[in-house]
Amino acid sequence: MAAENPLGYPVEWEADVVLRDGSVAHVRPIRPDDAEGLQAFHRGQSDESIYLRFFAPLRELSDRDVFRFTHVDYDRRVALVVTRRDEIIGVGRYDAIDGTTAEVAFNISDHFQGRGIGSVLLEHLAAIAQERGIRRFVAEVLPQNHKMLTVFTEAGYDVTRHIEDGIVVVGFDISPTDRSEAVRAAREHRAEAVSMNSIVYPRSIAVVGVSRREESVGRRILANIDAGGYTGLVHVVNLEADEILGRPVHARVSDIPEEVDLAIVAVPASEVLDVVDDCAVKGVQSLLVVSAGFAETGEDGARLQRALLHRARRAGMRVVGPNSFGIINTDPELSLDATLSREVPPAGGLSLFSQSGALGIAVLASAARRNLGVAVFASAGNRVDVSGNDFMQYWVDDPRTDAVGLYLESMGNPRKFSRIARNLAATKPVIVVKSGISAFGMPPGHEARVTRSSPRAFEALLRQAGVIRVGTIHELFDVAQLVVHQPLPTGNRVAIVGNSAGLDQLSAQGCVAAGLLVTHGPVSLAPDASIEDFQAAVAAAYADPAVDSVLASFVPPLREIDEAVVDLVRDAGAETDKPCVAVFLGMRGVDGGTRVLGARESALSEPGRSLPVYSMPEDAVRALAAATRYGEWRAKDKGRPFALIGVDRDSAEKIVHRALHDRPEGATLGEEETATLLAAYGIRLWRRLTVSTADEAVAAADSIGYPVILKTTSQTVRNQNAVAGIRLDLEDAAAVRVAFASLRERLDRTASSTLVVQGMAPSGVSCVVGTTEDPLFGPVVSFAVAGAPAELLDDVGYRVPPLTDVDIEELLDSVAAAPLLQGFRGAEPVDREALADLVGRLSVLADQIPEVASLELNPVVAHAGGVEVLGAGCRLRAVGRRPDPGRRVLE
Repeated sequence: MAAENPLGYPVEWEADVVLRDGSVAHVRPIRPDDAEGLQAFHRGQSDESIYLRFFAPLRELSDRDVFRFTHVDYDRRVALVVTRRDEIIGVGRYDAIDGTTAEVAFNISDHFQGRGIGSVLLEHLAAIAQERGIRRFVAEVLPQNHKMLTVFTEAGYDVTRHIEDGIVVVGFDISPTDRSEAVRAAREHRAEAVSMNSIVYPRSIAVVGVSRREESVGRRILANIDAGGYTGLVHVVNLEADEILGRPVHARVSDIPEEVDLAIVAVPASEVLDVVDDCAVKGVQSLLVVSAGFAETGEDGARLQRALLHRARRAGMRVVGPNSFGIINTDPELSLDATLSREVPPAGGLSLFSQSGALGIAVLASAARRNLGVAVFASAGNRVDVSGNDFMQYWVDDPRTDAVGLYLESMGNPRKFSRIARNLAATKPVIVVKSGISAFGMPPGHEARVTRSSPRAFEALLRQAGVIRVGTIHELFDVAQLVVHQPLPTGNRVAIVGNSAGLDQLSAQGCVAAGLLVTHGPVSLAPDASIEDFQAAVAAAYADPAVDSVLASFVPPLREIDEAVVDLVRDAGAETDKPCVAVFLGMRGVDGGTRVLGARESALSEPGRSLPVYSMPEDAVRALAAATRYGEWRAKDKGRPFALIGVDRDSAEKIVHRALHDRPEGATLGEEETATLLAAYGIRLWRRLTVSTADEAVAAADSIGYPVILKTTSQTVRNQNAVAGIRLDLEDAAAVRVAFASLRERLDRTASSTLVVQGMAPSGVSCVVGTTEDPLFGPVVSFAVAGAPAELLDDVGYRVPPLTDVDIEELLDSVAAAPLLQGFRGAEPVDREALADLVGRLSVLADQIPEVASLELNPVVAHAGGVEVLGAGCRLRAVGRRPDPGRRVLE
């Protein structure tokens, strides 16, 4: 469509969105060639809808009106259309009234009302308007147009309204507020969760590409669906057969008389697009594409994959895959196994997401071996559309999911992941296996931005979201079998009870290394201690008020595990809120009380507390430590979003746009521009004046006011020996002249040509506060204590905005040099509140101005009386759409 786009057409405004009913629609700027489509849309509207929009019975749009509506400047006059299968189903526009106010209006197809199209258009128009300097929307609405009035009042803005000549005039500032952001996130959550219903709970399935060959992909999936006892309708689609596995066969999905929720596509890659088009005609809600041969095979496959996504979303469908391993839902009311797996775990409370099919096999097999029950399993394959973010949206409200495990080979939108994971982790543990975020190890077929940030930025993002990060599938299940079947620890105090002094000592050492506090024991009974002795020791551990968790270990005196010991450990804590992990050599998994785990077959008993069992103390301690940290995160105050009053965002954006106007490839701001940009966010940059002679140095000192410092800005000198390039506490002109001569003599020609005069700051702790715009994460804020900690030891902390006040405090404490801020060796503690405020202001600036490629405040002197920003450097770069922009968008 690019050839049809007019000059200045903002491609970055195009977006696929999920509507309230879970279907997909496309939002894009209007074009002149939309004239015929706009007329068709208008003719399809009812008389009432036309009157509510135009305040008149305007059955036909004049050519003049159509021209005016379709020809906009994408600046002061903006219009968006929402399309389904390239037909316009909604229109929204704003027309600027003055420099900061615009009139907004909407028109939604009668056939698509009630699906949230109006709220989507308002979100997108508001975000675009802010980019264009508009700060307020007004609208004129007829009193009987309750739906449109509701769109405005329920958007989370502070809406004013009054009546003029029988018309309701509404007005509101469109700058995001906590409430509007919460409304947007809630709407996104509901829509994306609903869109997963046809994938996780399909009432009817069409399996496309079922062959008579038993080992064919489609045939194996159909066999698993039948073997699993799926309770919905199953339709078989194949062009060359009349009956397969006793089922009648349809030539096409569109030939099926009943509705189809989910089409499982298992045909050669070259035939997939035809199947997608046929499913679109039928009105299928979602596609599960298990076919391979897409982006994982090279550029031709990548083009085919993009075409698959375009056609599916054009028709309003969600897509799992391609190259997916399938979906499992163990709910007895559905019993769906639409995978290629030969092994399915029992039903339970853990939901699992894996991207690759091969790892899907390993995940399911491991869960089955451990007797760990699964609620939902999903494999996204190349995740062209549906990703772990979508499944997490669904699992937030899924009553059958108690915990979530994610194996992530790549991540397309970490900002959105963090936001959704934080919401999910507030009520359910989220365990993530991810070795790292980088260009290395990106699986074939996965499209994702490449990060330039430190791996610790990703670690910080997970910590902010309350996610439990582990390194392997083995560790994922170690943690899962604890958090699913035991209460969360309420503290880090542990009791250790066992019958082997060596094993108990190993457990205690592991606890100390993991940050757990052993407050009871280790109680090491004799190897031949009786069951009664062991029971009494475990009971005493549970009863100890100084204990939050119990670790019980048992080495059987004979080769057979004593089932009575397993039962007593499991049952001893059944009436308490304290978790227990058990180390029984030769065992691993979940014991529900029916029989002992190990080489023999096992199954869960009736619902109740089951015992997580580990073969070695290291595994048990690692899982317990992870659950303890997560419990602490769940219990702590998450803080409030850092908010600023009186920000002059307009001035900041003008500086940025002016600097990039002639240099879109990037620009470095001068010191005065940097100071003005920072001042717009309430950050004061100390003046410094460049000097080249002693007379200029004296004049600069007189202008700034004594005492002053004279220093070189040469980074080479500062890195090698900062003391050699600075003279402090210069009280008068004579001292300035002496200092200037001294530096000129000591420094080489290059360094001596970069001398500056600046006011003498109070003594304190020198810090570095910065932000970078990362292609994957968006803004990443960093903090460090300047000097050796940051430059030699890489002692730098990271957080991803938006930040809460708690996030900021944790960022300051995240570096090893943080004790210097508290007052070290008799020094006075710095003003933490002022330092946190500075970090918060910089984070808001970075979040609001994506063109700030990098901004470093260095040095920042933190002292007892506040903070002083003595130096700053800013680099700008034009950017496209940021990951997770301020409006609902499907990547």
